Amino acid sequence: MAEYAKPEVLVEIGWLEEHLGDENVRVIDVDEDTSAYEKGHIEGAIGWNWSTDLHTKVGRDYLSREELQELLRRSGVSDGTTVVLYGGNNNWFAAYAYWILKLRGFDDVKLLNGGRKKWELDSRPLAHEVPTPAAGNVTVAGSDRIEIRAFRDEVIANAGSSGVGLVDVRSPEEYRGEKLAPDHLPQEQSQVPGHVPGAANIPWAKAANEDGTFRSADELRALYESEGITPDREVIAYCRIGERSSHTWFALQELLGYPNVKNYDGSWTEYGSLVGVPVELG
Repeated sequence: MAEYAKPEVLVEIGWLEEHLGDENVRVIDVDEDTSAYEKGHIEGAIGWNWSTDLHTKVGRDYLSREELQELLRRSGVSDGTTVVLYGGNNNWFAAYAYWILKLRGFDDVKLLNGGRKKWELDSRPLAHEVPTPAAGNVTVAGSDRIEIRAFRDEVIANAGSSGVGLVDVRSPEEYRGEKLAPDHLPQEQSQVPGHVPGAANIPWAKAANEDGTFRSADELRALYESEGITPDREVIAYCRIGERSSHTWFALQELLGYPNVKNYDGSWTEYGSLVGVPVELG
Protein backbone atom coordinates (compact mmCIF):
# COMPACT_ATOMS: atom_id res chain seq x y z
CA MET A 1 0.00 0.00 0.00
CA ALA A 2 1.36 3.39 -0.99
CA GLU A 3 2.14 5.96 1.69
CA TYR A 4 1.06 9.57 1.69
CA ALA A 5 3.40 11.95 -0.12
CA LYS A 6 3.77 14.03 3.08
CA PRO A 7 2.78 11.84 6.04
CA GLU A 8 4.19 14.46 8.41
CA VAL A 9 1.24 16.82 7.75
CA LEU A 10 -1.03 14.54 9.79
CA VAL A 11 -0.82 13.52 13.43
CA GLU A 12 -2.76 10.67 14.95
CA ILE A 13 -4.68 10.76 18.22
CA GLY A 14 -2.12 8.64 20.05
CA TRP A 15 0.68 11.04 19.12
CA LEU A 16 -1.32 14.05 20.22
CA GLU A 17 -2.20 12.49 23.57
CA GLU A 18 1.50 11.96 24.22
CA HIS A 19 2.27 15.60 23.40
CA LEU A 20 -0.59 17.45 25.10
CA GLY A 21 1.75 18.75 27.78
CA ASP A 22 4.48 19.67 25.33
CA GLU A 23 5.12 23.42 25.43
CA ASN A 24 6.26 23.25 21.81
CA VAL A 25 2.86 21.96 20.61
CA ARG A 26 -0.14 24.28 20.36
CA VAL A 27 -3.52 22.65 19.69
CA ILE A 28 -6.15 24.85 18.04
CA ASP A 29 -9.83 24.01 17.57
CA VAL A 30 -11.19 25.69 14.42
CA ASP A 31 -14.85 25.88 13.50
CA GLU A 32 -17.64 28.15 12.37
CA ASP A 33 -19.75 26.80 15.25
CA THR A 34 -17.94 27.94 18.37
CA SER A 35 -20.54 26.28 20.61
CA ALA A 36 -18.83 22.97 19.85
CA TYR A 37 -15.65 24.26 21.51
CA GLU A 38 -17.62 25.53 24.49
CA LYS A 39 -19.28 22.13 24.95
CA GLY A 40 -15.92 20.40 25.18
CA HIS A 41 -12.51 20.44 23.52
CA ILE A 42 -9.14 18.75 23.63
CA GLU A 43 -7.27 19.70 26.79
CA GLY A 44 -5.23 22.85 26.31
CA ALA A 45 -6.74 23.68 22.93
CA ILE A 46 -7.30 27.30 21.93
CA GLY A 47 -10.52 28.04 20.02
CA TRP A 48 -10.52 29.92 16.71
CA ASN A 49 -13.73 31.17 15.17
CA TRP A 50 -13.20 30.68 11.44
CA SER A 51 -15.34 33.68 10.54
CA THR A 52 -14.18 36.31 13.03
CA ASP A 53 -10.59 35.24 13.75
CA LEU A 54 -9.25 34.45 10.29
CA HIS A 55 -10.98 37.07 8.14
CA THR A 56 -10.45 40.77 7.73
CA LYS A 57 -12.90 43.01 9.54
CA VAL A 58 -13.97 44.71 6.31
CA GLY A 59 -14.24 43.06 2.91
CA ARG A 60 -13.90 39.45 1.86
CA ASP A 61 -10.33 38.27 2.42
CA TYR A 62 -8.14 36.75 5.09
CA LEU A 63 -5.87 38.27 7.70
CA SER A 64 -2.66 39.69 6.30
CA ARG A 65 0.57 37.92 7.18
CA GLU A 66 1.22 40.47 9.92
CA GLU A 67 -2.30 40.08 11.34
CA LEU A 68 -2.03 36.30 11.23
CA GLN A 69 1.29 36.51 13.05
CA GLU A 70 -0.40 38.51 15.80
CA LEU A 71 -3.22 35.94 16.05
CA LEU A 72 -0.67 33.14 16.39
CA ARG A 73 1.22 35.05 19.05
CA ARG A 74 -1.99 35.66 21.03
CA SER A 75 -2.60 31.92 20.78
CA GLY A 76 0.73 31.13 22.40
CA VAL A 77 2.68 30.21 19.28
CA SER A 78 6.42 30.89 19.28
CA ASP A 79 9.22 30.11 16.87
CA GLY A 80 9.62 26.34 17.02
CA THR A 81 6.02 25.70 18.08
CA THR A 82 4.12 23.08 16.08
CA VAL A 83 0.48 24.02 15.51
CA VAL A 84 -1.99 21.12 15.41
CA LEU A 85 -5.41 22.03 14.00
CA TYR A 86 -8.63 20.09 14.40
CA GLY A 87 -12.36 20.67 14.14
CA GLY A 88 -15.71 19.10 13.44
CA ASN A 89 -17.20 17.70 10.24
CA ASN A 90 -14.11 15.76 9.16
CA ASN A 91 -11.88 18.78 9.79
CA TRP A 92 -13.37 20.92 7.01
CA PHE A 93 -12.75 24.28 8.71
CA ALA A 94 -9.51 23.01 10.24
CA ALA A 95 -8.34 22.20 6.70
CA TYR A 96 -9.42 25.72 5.68
CA ALA A 97 -7.29 27.22 8.46
CA TYR A 98 -4.38 24.97 7.43
CA TRP A 99 -4.65 26.28 3.86
CA ILE A 100 -4.78 29.90 5.05
CA LEU A 101 -1.68 29.41 7.21
CA LYS A 102 0.15 27.89 4.26
CA LEU A 103 -1.09 30.69 2.00
CA ARG A 104 0.41 33.28 4.34
CA GLY A 105 3.72 31.44 4.62
CA PHE A 106 3.44 29.61 7.97
CA ASP A 107 4.68 26.03 7.63
CA ASP A 108 4.84 24.42 11.08
CA VAL A 109 1.24 23.23 11.02
CA LYS A 110 -0.44 19.82 10.97
CA LEU A 111 -3.96 18.37 11.02
CA LEU A 112 -5.23 15.94 13.63
CA ASN A 113 -6.36 13.01 11.50
CA GLY A 114 -10.09 12.57 12.05
CA GLY A 115 -10.49 15.74 14.09
CA ARG A 116 -13.12 16.02 16.79
CA LYS A 117 -15.14 13.15 15.33
CA LYS A 118 -12.34 10.62 15.71
CA TRP A 119 -11.38 11.98 19.13
CA GLU A 120 -14.91 11.46 20.45
CA LEU A 121 -15.40 8.10 18.73
CA ASP A 122 -12.28 6.89 20.50
CA SER A 123 -13.79 8.07 23.82
CA ARG A 124 -10.99 10.51 24.52
CA PRO A 125 -11.67 13.05 27.29
CA LEU A 126 -12.93 16.57 26.61
CA ALA A 127 -12.02 19.62 28.66
CA HIS A 128 -14.11 22.71 29.38
CA GLU A 129 -11.53 25.05 30.83
CA VAL A 130 -10.45 27.75 28.40
CA PRO A 131 -6.66 28.08 28.55
CA THR A 132 -4.85 31.42 28.61
CA PRO A 133 -1.40 30.73 27.22
CA ALA A 134 1.43 33.20 27.52
CA ALA A 135 1.91 35.27 24.38
CA GLY A 136 4.24 33.73 21.84
CA ASN A 137 6.93 35.33 19.71
CA VAL A 138 6.50 33.56 16.38
CA THR A 139 7.63 35.33 13.22
CA VAL A 140 5.79 34.49 10.01
CA ALA A 141 8.59 35.37 7.65
CA GLY A 142 7.47 33.60 4.49
CA SER A 143 5.82 35.28 1.55
CA ASP A 144 2.29 34.66 0.32
CA ARG A 145 2.02 31.47 -1.71
CA ILE A 146 -0.15 32.72 -4.52
CA GLU A 147 0.43 29.47 -6.37
CA ILE A 148 -2.05 27.64 -4.11
CA ARG A 149 -4.88 30.16 -4.57
CA ALA A 150 -7.12 30.62 -7.61
CA PHE A 151 -9.11 33.76 -8.37
CA ARG A 152 -12.25 34.15 -10.43
CA ASP A 153 -10.55 35.30 -13.65
CA GLU A 154 -8.47 32.13 -13.76
CA VAL A 155 -11.54 29.97 -13.17
CA ILE A 156 -13.53 31.79 -15.86
CA ALA A 157 -10.65 31.43 -18.31
CA ASN A 158 -10.56 27.67 -17.73
CA ALA A 159 -14.30 26.95 -17.68
CA GLY A 160 -14.84 24.07 -20.07
CA SER A 161 -11.10 23.67 -20.63
CA SER A 162 -9.56 20.22 -20.94
CA GLY A 163 -6.18 21.46 -19.77
CA VAL A 164 -7.14 22.30 -16.18
CA GLY A 165 -8.91 19.87 -13.89
CA LEU A 166 -11.77 21.71 -12.19
CA VAL A 167 -13.15 19.89 -9.16
CA ASP A 168 -16.52 20.84 -7.70
CA VAL A 169 -16.46 19.24 -4.25
CA ARG A 170 -20.02 20.18 -3.24
CA SER A 171 -22.87 17.73 -2.89
CA PRO A 172 -24.40 16.33 -6.10
CA GLU A 173 -27.56 18.36 -5.38
CA GLU A 174 -25.57 21.59 -5.31
CA TYR A 175 -23.59 20.58 -8.38
CA ARG A 176 -26.72 19.79 -10.39
CA GLY A 177 -28.31 23.07 -9.31
CA GLU A 178 -31.06 21.64 -7.11
CA LYS A 179 -29.71 23.44 -4.04
CA LEU A 180 -27.79 26.67 -3.53
CA ALA A 181 -26.22 25.65 -0.22
CA PRO A 182 -26.23 22.83 2.34
CA ASP A 183 -29.48 22.70 4.27
CA HIS A 184 -27.89 23.90 7.52
CA LEU A 185 -26.08 26.84 5.89
CA PRO A 186 -28.71 28.64 3.79
CA GLN A 187 -27.46 32.14 4.64
CA GLU A 188 -24.36 31.93 2.45
CA GLN A 189 -25.34 31.31 -1.12
CA SER A 190 -24.97 32.49 -4.69
CA GLN A 191 -27.48 34.24 -6.91
CA VAL A 192 -27.87 31.30 -9.32
CA PRO A 193 -27.49 27.51 -9.09
CA GLY A 194 -25.26 25.22 -11.12
CA HIS A 195 -21.56 24.54 -11.61
CA VAL A 196 -18.57 25.69 -13.64
CA PRO A 197 -18.67 24.06 -17.09
CA GLY A 198 -16.38 21.06 -17.32
CA ALA A 199 -15.98 20.63 -13.56
CA ALA A 200 -15.95 17.09 -12.19
CA ASN A 201 -18.17 16.52 -9.17
CA ILE A 202 -16.16 14.72 -6.47
CA PRO A 203 -17.81 15.48 -3.12
CA TRP A 204 -15.22 16.36 -0.50
CA ALA A 205 -16.52 13.86 2.06
CA LYS A 206 -15.58 10.95 -0.21
CA ALA A 207 -11.98 11.55 0.81
CA ALA A 208 -12.77 10.59 4.41
CA ASN A 209 -13.53 7.37 6.23
CA GLU A 210 -16.55 6.96 8.50
CA ASP A 211 -14.47 8.03 11.50
CA GLY A 212 -13.40 11.27 9.84
CA THR A 213 -9.84 10.18 9.01
CA PHE A 214 -8.50 10.47 5.49
CA ARG A 215 -8.73 7.47 3.19
CA SER A 216 -5.53 5.73 2.21
CA ALA A 217 -3.29 7.12 -0.52
CA ASP A 218 -4.35 4.32 -2.88
CA GLU A 219 -8.04 5.00 -2.26
CA LEU A 220 -7.62 8.75 -2.72
CA ARG A 221 -5.67 8.30 -5.93
CA ALA A 222 -8.34 5.99 -7.33
CA LEU A 223 -11.09 8.43 -6.32
CA TYR A 224 -9.63 11.40 -8.18
CA GLU A 225 -8.00 9.68 -11.13
CA SER A 226 -11.25 7.88 -11.96
CA GLU A 227 -12.72 11.33 -12.66
CA GLY A 228 -9.75 12.53 -14.71
CA ILE A 229 -8.11 14.51 -11.91
CA THR A 230 -4.54 13.35 -12.43
CA PRO A 231 -1.23 14.76 -11.12
CA ASP A 232 -0.05 15.81 -14.59
CA ARG A 233 -2.77 18.48 -14.75
CA GLU A 234 -3.20 21.77 -12.98
CA VAL A 235 -6.13 21.33 -10.59
CA ILE A 236 -8.52 23.93 -9.18
CA ALA A 237 -10.91 22.87 -6.43
CA TYR A 238 -13.95 24.87 -5.35
CA CYS A 239 -17.08 24.49 -3.23
CA ARG A 240 -19.37 27.20 -1.86
CA ILE A 241 -17.10 29.37 0.30
CA GLY A 242 -13.80 27.47 0.18
CA GLU A 243 -13.88 25.28 3.29
CA ARG A 244 -14.78 21.96 1.69
CA SER A 245 -12.43 22.60 -1.22
CA SER A 246 -9.60 23.23 1.29
CA HIS A 247 -10.14 19.67 2.49
CA THR A 248 -9.85 18.43 -1.11
CA TRP A 249 -6.81 20.66 -1.69
CA PHE A 250 -5.18 19.05 1.35
CA ALA A 251 -5.91 15.54 0.07
CA LEU A 252 -4.55 16.28 -3.41
CA GLN A 253 -1.52 18.43 -2.67
CA GLU A 254 -0.40 17.35 0.78
CA LEU A 255 -1.41 13.68 0.89
CA LEU A 256 -1.10 12.69 -2.78
CA GLY A 257 1.64 15.14 -3.69
CA TYR A 258 -0.04 16.65 -6.76
CA PRO A 259 2.35 19.43 -7.81
CA ASN A 260 -0.10 22.11 -8.93
CA VAL A 261 -3.31 22.37 -6.92
CA LYS A 262 -5.19 25.58 -6.16
CA ASN A 263 -8.12 26.35 -3.94
CA TYR A 264 -10.68 28.76 -5.41
CA ASP A 265 -11.87 30.20 -2.12
CA GLY A 266 -14.28 32.61 -3.80
CA SER A 267 -16.03 29.41 -4.89
CA TRP A 268 -19.68 29.26 -5.89
CA THR A 269 -20.87 32.18 -3.73
CA GLU A 270 -18.68 34.38 -5.93
CA TYR A 271 -18.84 32.57 -9.27
CA GLY A 272 -22.58 31.98 -9.07
CA SER A 273 -23.16 35.70 -8.49
CA LEU A 274 -21.08 37.00 -11.41
CA VAL A 275 -22.82 38.46 -14.44
CA GLY A 276 -22.29 36.78 -17.78
CA VAL A 277 -20.09 33.84 -16.77
CA PRO A 278 -20.78 30.36 -18.20
CA VAL A 279 -22.83 28.08 -15.94
CA GLU A 280 -24.04 24.50 -16.36
CA LEU A 281 -26.97 22.72 -14.73
CA GLY A 282 -27.58 19.02 -14.31
